[in-house]
Amino acid sequence: MKRALFVGLNDYPAPNTLGGCVADATGMRDMLSKNEDDSPNFQGILLTTANEVTRDGLTGSITQLFAQPADVALLYFSGHGYLDNNLGGYLVTSDATQYSMGLRMSDVLELANSSPVKEVFVILDCCHSGNFGQVPASQGQVSSLNEGRSILMASRGTESALEINGEGVFTRHVLAALQGGAADILGKVTSASIYAYLDEVLGAWDQRPLFKANISRLHSLRMCKPQVPLEILRRLPTYFRTVDAVFDLDPSFEPTEAPKSEANEQVFAELQKLRAARLVEPVGEEHLYYAALNSKGCRLTQLGQFYWRLAKDSKI
Repeated sequence: MKRALFVGLNDYPAPNTLGGCVADATGMRDMLSKNEDDSPNFQGILLTTANEVTRDGLTGSITQLFAQPADVALLYFSGHGYLDNNLGGYLVTSDATQYSMGLRMSDVLELANSSPVKEVFVILDCCHSGNFGQVPASQGQVSSLNEGRSILMASRGTESALEINGEGVFTRHVLAALQGGAADILGKVTSASIYAYLDEVLGAWDQRPLFKANISRLHSLRMCKPQVPLEILRRLPTYFRTVDAVFDLDPSFEPTEAPKSEANEQVFAELQKLRAARLVEPVGEEHLYYAALNSKGCRLTQLGQFYWRLAKDSKI
């Protein structure tokens, strides 16, 4: 069972209204509700109105999200964030006042840590989101994440989270990562691979996202189309008897050359897909075409050897 709460709030009192948070939360809900093959993923609830995202309303919804056992629970928040140097960071709600800005990030962390859910993911697109999990020293507490907790934050605790052309910069890139930009060869997108993607696309002068985690395994947030069909990956030990073996080629593997062999041409087509995914490389030539034409061969790359071992051990 995988459940999620998506919160996006634009409707703050003027002049603090925002333009893209509702669209960002809706986009995240739509993206995570299904995998790329349309199989079901997260069962999500979307909160976007001022009446829903009050301090009590948000506290109650997050409490419900984390209260019951589940395999995975995910919280996404897009809205204002606030930093109080004495009390830490806040997720700002629609009924915020000078002395009660909303829900303390440390309170959300406590709910996540105490949850019976096996894997908890928190994604925050708000200013000062890097303060999530940072408990002010004046409170005399130690900040920590229990096992199975991951947090993606849009910016450092001292930074703003930018909104450009009606969308959050951070969320735009997270959605691109979930759509396949952060997928591995098998199509799996994890919190760690999303952060690796963000680290590349957001440069030294951009807001700096943060990633905190205490995990013993990488759980998939979304499955995309594999770069190579699984049935081909599972044939790696058939083509390469050992991890360092060379698969011999000759002109019969190349469709444009004689002699013709439909069986070899089919194998060669699969080897080309493995080559495109950087799992196989030609030996002594730059391209597989010339390796076949000149009766040379191909071998596994280091990445290919990794997936060869998975296939050999029946792990894919």
